[in-house]
Amino acid sequence: MQTHLADFIRETPEGREAEEILRKCVHCGFCTATCPTYQLLGDELDGPRGRIYLIKQVLEGTPATEKTRLHLDRCLTCRACESTCPSGVEYGRLADIGRHEVERQVPRRGADRLFREALKGLVPSSGLFGAAMGMGRLFKPLLPRVLAGKVPDAPPAGHWPPPRHARRMIALAGCVQPSMRPSINAATARVLDVLGISLVEQAAAGCCGAVRFHLHDQDGGRDDARRNIDAWWPDIAAGEVEAILVTASGCGVQVKDYGHMLRDDPAYAGKAARVAAMARDPAEVLAAEAAALQDVLAGCGAPRSVGKIAFHAPCSLQHGQKVRGVVEGILGAAGYTLTPVADAHLCCGSAGTYSLLQPSLSMQLRANKLSALEADRPERIVSANIGCIEHLGAGSSLPVQHWIELIDEKITKRT
Repeated sequence: MQTHLADFIRETPEGREAEEILRKCVHCGFCTATCPTYQLLGDELDGPRGRIYLIKQVLEGTPATEKTRLHLDRCLTCRACESTCPSGVEYGRLADIGRHEVERQVPRRGADRLFREALKGLVPSSGLFGAAMGMGRLFKPLLPRVLAGKVPDAPPAGHWPPPRHARRMIALAGCVQPSMRPSINAATARVLDVLGISLVEQAAAGCCGAVRFHLHDQDGGRDDARRNIDAWWPDIAAGEVEAILVTASGCGVQVKDYGHMLRDDPAYAGKAARVAAMARDPAEVLAAEAAALQDVLAGCGAPRSVGKIAFHAPCSLQHGQKVRGVVEGILGAAGYTLTPVADAHLCCGSAGTYSLLQPSLSMQLRANKLSALEADRPERIVSANIGCIEHLGAGSSLPVQHWIELIDEKITKRT
């Protein structure tokens, strides 16, 4: 794709990156076939190819409009288009650049601006979010049905093994997961403990930065990344930890992008690149420990079937981190029977704050996803991201859990 970027961005780092990405696009349209919003709306401007044209026009000097912003707002940034693009177009990064410029040219006003500012202030703060969730649970019977559906009961975390192994990993607690599903990191700690790995959290770490970054406060998102790097760095520099474990795949894809986010920061570029290289999803860790895990599971009765489940692969896992098929293999080895899921590449509609900002589209996507997940009558649904788990759980009568909790169940029953 030929580009003629405007003077205001041409020689900037963002301009050079955008031009490189745009030049890879060959207009083939393969991306539209896997775009969730294009499938729902049938509008070229609500698919990746159309949005790429909109971004290109803005970066070439055409003034952005509210219509431009609307079509970019409707994008889930699920990155399914990246998985199907034969030219390797990094659409997610281009969307970040384009949205940032559109936001600058067409500022938010009124209730839309206030709501987004509230989300940027509330969600990344685990303390504030936890307090709000506690109040929500207290008054849940009085809340409107839609809002009550976003206030789940938190399952108890259970025992977290004390650090006792030479091998250690740091777990990101994150912002919403500690109050919504403290059981996830605790279950991960128990699974790793039987594999000879101690999992610890650093209290000074917090939100991965994705919430602010994708709500167009990119500077705030980078500050969140720097805070986490500072919290983890003493252990990393001392060689005391071998990985940064991120159990929410949406956070994982963000931490793995720290090197890119802070590449122009001379004080943090090197540290950020190292942290990004150390970031792991639990599926990657357990796959690397496959032999030890098989020995543990053998004592639990695997591969005897222990349940029929449907796995929803989050976009952030399969398209963002490009970890595909690994969770399914681990669950199968543990004796779980996985049901087939149609259109498994499509987003469930959670997408960070998308379910709050685009509720109509989000609900349509959730209904379609649940229909596919429940088609073969599983006993449970499992996923790998807190946002997907809560979003799907609010619309399904089936239990919805993190997949690592099923591995923990199998091991815990043995012990």
